Order: sequence, then structure tokens, then C-alpha cells
Amino acid sequence: MNKIIAITGASSGIGLATALQFSEIGWTVYAGTRNVERDQEKYSQQANLHFIEMEVTSPESMENAFGVIEKNHGHLDVLFCNAGFGFLRALGQATMEEIHNVFDTNVYGVMHTIRAGLPLLRKSDAGHLIATTSVGGLVGQPFNEIYCAAKFAVEGLLESLATYYKPTFNIDVTLLEPGAIATNFNSTVLGHVQKTGGILEDEYKPIITQYLDTFAKRNSVPQTSESVAEVMVKLVTELDPKPLRIRTSEAAEAFVQYKVSQDPTGLDGMLNTRKLHLNR
Repeated sequence: MNKIIAITGASSGIGLATALQFSEIGWTVYAGTRNVERDQEKYSQQANLHFIEMEVTSPESMENAFGVIEKNHGHLDVLFCNAGFGFLRALGQATMEEIHNVFDTNVYGVMHTIRAGLPLLRKSDAGHLIATTSVGGLVGQPFNEIYCAAKFAVEGLLESLATYYKPTFNIDVTLLEPGAIATNFNSTVLGHVQKTGGILEDEYKPIITQYLDTFAKRNSVPQTSESVAEVMVKLVTELDPKPLRIRTSEAAEAFVQYKVSQDPTGLDGMLNTRKLHLNR
């Protein structure tokens, strides 16, 4: 049976790199984007790669996209919920509209994607649900509290799904947790800061200035999106059993070591919870 993967947020960064690498190993790839014509034309020579409109904040858009996959293939092997964006503002600085926007994409977008894609995953012999969170989904960080709150929410969502998706639907669940990535993700975050008044002249300025300076020094050589995609390919095609959590670099692993030292993959804790609640 031909292997099928659907990826949200695949017009750039980790999503695009993952789409390209899976298409190169022969998988049929549905790459979610808001600019189908532009991206399809740019990668028209790439075999097995199909760009498809996926607006994760719209349940209707997601249902339409998975309807196309169902019509063409009847099943889905891997669903990669990757769409998201960063946000750097203190809670006391952000508007409620900005906060809602972060959650609409980073949390509700994941929920819309899973709700629309689950029926197709269940038709696979062995499905795999993966979501990009972040080391910020495990460790809270200054001025990232809104972003971290969203990623913590996704961690809780998928950890809960993992307690019963495997024994009930034969669907593995994994959280992909990168650290700093050399994509336009970070430039988008800082660009938003500039568009909304830059570093504000308020009581937070000395701390946020220090944070940005330290962040730049600590992440002078960030991980590439291509190397994250390599982790994704290995996760899907080689690792068994599938981890609940996987970091994508040594730097990311070091950053979360105090949180995960007793259970690095998250499997032990999840399996204990499954046994406690479901006796399975």
C-alpha cells in the first residue's frame, strides 16, 4: 500500500523540508499551504509532492483537504500537525486579539487538523499522529508565556490522545520538540515585534533586551529545518516503539533535561497513565 503523509504549515521551514524529504523517499505527500499555485509551480519537478490548501484555523478548509486525500487514496498513514507561529510579548503587553490569534493557529488549528484527519488515519494499517510543539512546550520561558501556554496545551492534548489512540485505533502519537530553528519562524517573531511598535518603552524593556541578547548568543548556530526533517523521517520509518516525545537536537535535549531526565521519551509516564485509567 502506498504510504501517504499530510503536513500542515508546509510552505516553508520544517514543514517544507519534511515534505521534500518524504517525497524523495517515495511517499505521497500532501503539503498544506495557503498559496497552492505559487508553491506547486515552484516545486513542479518534485515527484510525489502535492500542495493543497490547508487553512488550519478553518474547520471547513481542513475537511475539504482531507476529503481530497480520501477520494484519491482512501487512507492516511501519517498526519503531521506542523502549522504554527511564535509570539514574543509579555502577557501584560499583548492584546487579547493577539492572544486569540496565537491560540487559533497553534492550539485550535491542531485540533481542527486532528478532527478532520482522524477518520483517514484510522483507515491506515498503522497510523501515526505527530505535532510540532517546542522545548517551549515543556519549559516556560520569559516573554514567551503566551506561546509556551499554547504549546503546553498541545503537549497535554497529544499526551492525552496517546493514552488510548494506540490500543484503540493502532495510531501512534508523537510530539516533535525542536529548539531554535534557522527558519523564517524566528524572523517572523521578531518582525511582529517590530510591526507592533518594537521593544516597548516600559518596565519590561530592560528584561526583554537582556533576553534577546542572551537568546542570540545561545542560539548563534541554530538547527536547520532540513536536520529536523531528517529526525522526522527516522521517527516515522525507523524508530520502534514510537516515542511520545522526541527532541530534534542535542541543544534541545540539554535545554529540557531537568524536566525529562526520568522519562526522556515520555512513554513510561503515558503507559502508566493508560494502565491506571484503562487497565491496558
